[in-house]
Amino acid sequence: MPHPEQPAARGDGPELERRYYLDVARPHHAPAQLMALVQADLPHFSPGLLADFEQTNGEHGQLRVGDEFHIKILGPWNGSVRVTQVGATFFELVTLEGHPEAGRIRFEVHALDNYPDALRFEIHSLARSRDGLVAFAYDTLGGGRLMQEATWVEFCQRVGQASGGQALGPVVVETVRRALDGTTNQQVSHE
Repeated sequence: MPHPEQPAARGDGPELERRYYLDVARPHHAPAQLMALVQADLPHFSPGLLADFEQTNGEHGQLRVGDEFHIKILGPWNGSVRVTQVGATFFELVTLEGHPEAGRIRFEVHALDNYPDALRFEIHSLARSRDGLVAFAYDTLGGGRLMQEATWVEFCQRVGQASGGQALGPVVVETVRRALDGTTNQQVSHE
């Protein structure tokens, strides 16, 4: 029996929309070619010490809708995700019941506007914590947030290296936090 999805609406605490992206000049691969490398070996691009992806459903070496991964996450919580969308230059995962987060995350490669021979690899997530305990550990104590940021920054850097091009700067991290009282806070950092 398939595990139920855990959308952001079922989570607790503030909604966090995060974008991690890296711009690369003179890549050796077109966006679709680079994404094919990522889709063929998702675990290779994730830092195993922080978030070790193990495919539990689907065929290794390719990514299809319905595939599932169990993620061994540094710290007290592990979780699973399901592939919900796959295209030539993108894919999307949704968290499954029991994952520390409730939400979706999208990985995409596209040409960089106004820059010939450059591309952007981007990770875009929209999530809330699974419950109050996770919200406290993630948001209030900050350990989960820092670990998650380190995971996706390194993921972007590994994709940038696989592109064969030259990074145009550090990984940019944009966070929009929408609190339960309706207030919004935006933060941008360069990692």
